[in-house]
Amino acid sequence: MKFILGKKLNMLQVFREDGTVVPVTKVEAGPCVVTQIKTADKNGVSAVQIGFGAQKRFRLNKPALGHLKGINVNGDETITVRMLRDQRVNESTDLKRGDVFSVKIFTPGEKVQVIGTSKGKGFQGVVKRHGFHGGPATHGHKDNSRAPGSIGAGGVQRVFKGMRMAGHMGDARITVKNLEIVSVHPETNEVLIKGALPGARGGIVLISTNEGKIEIEKFAEPAAVESVVEQAPEVNPTSN
Repeated sequence: MKFILGKKLNMLQVFREDGTVVPVTKVEAGPCVVTQIKTADKNGVSAVQIGFGAQKRFRLNKPALGHLKGINVNGDETITVRMLRDQRVNESTDLKRGDVFSVKIFTPGEKVQVIGTSKGKGFQGVVKRHGFHGGPATHGHKDNSRAPGSIGAGGVQRVFKGMRMAGHMGDARITVKNLEIVSVHPETNEVLIKGALPGARGGIVLISTNEGKIEIEKFAEPAAVESVVEQAPEVNPTSN
């Protein structure tokens, strides 16, 4: 199972080798760091918590700093991340706290699913929210063209749960499956995914697939620095 957090950037189109045009969405994905491993015995669920995005240290409160304490990446101090997300895993994972992985875990042609939050559209009526046709504009129907009509049942004298009515539209968790990865750019931490993704620009998305395995980034160990003591040049007292 492979997964990574990313930020939706914008849409564009690319050309395949055969000359066909493909609409794609550009996503800045990773690098992500493993901040916690949750187990069913201790936490009640088997999951991996990952962090994404850079954050200034003074913007994190003490509980957040304590949660990230001790995670060193390539010899740096305790990391600071902008957001944390949990991803459930069914099987035991080889990941451990402090592991870092990037968009290199994906390859072009893979099928993935993307989870994001749709655009919020506020309070909307039944015509826009559910596609109701509305009532007639004449013959005694004054100011009733966009009304929902009768909502109550005839015999039970109540409104059934799930009745389509006016209310808050959008701002919901949306999952889009079977999306193709067109290209991967590790140098800029960007991935191009065919089609449209849920949410607005700058929204956070989770890209995942049940196939494959996450490959951890390997960092070179810092070379040992030898201390060199410079000796002062000898001074001849007889010289002017």
